[in-house]
Amino acid sequence: MFNPEQIKELLKNDNIVSCSPKSITFSSNFKLKAVRRYYDDGYSPKMIFEEAGLDLRVIGSNKAKECLTRWRRTYNEKGEEELMKEKRGENGKRKPKIEFKNDKEKIRYLEAKIAYVNAENDFLAKLRGLKRK
Repeated sequence: MFNPEQIKELLKNDNIVSCSPKSITFSSNFKLKAVRRYYDDGYSPKMIFEEAGLDLRVIGSNKAKECLTRWRRTYNEKGEEELMKEKRGENGKRKPKIEFKNDKEKIRYLEAKIAYVNAENDFLAKLRGLKRK
């Protein structure tokens, strides 16, 4: 977890595109450069991150190794182009919005959903009752 001061400091680095309290998004160019430094020059993940001006005390001592392992796997399996793509949010976790042909179809769907939720609530109530006994 990063506090606001750490986030502000991390965002000053050109190799970081965005940062939240839970995650860091590194630039595509940095990812590619890091993988090449690792393979071509034999740099360790720690050396690559420190050379880029990233403080491992802030981002975590294992973060460099974890990131480079993930980036190398992508680079080896799918190539340079795939490594350069930003995948976050691509396959969002949200369900696709349901579109109905008409109001009748929407009403039928909502009635079925209500029946399901009611059955679920009844089941949970019985379960709570059994737990009390």
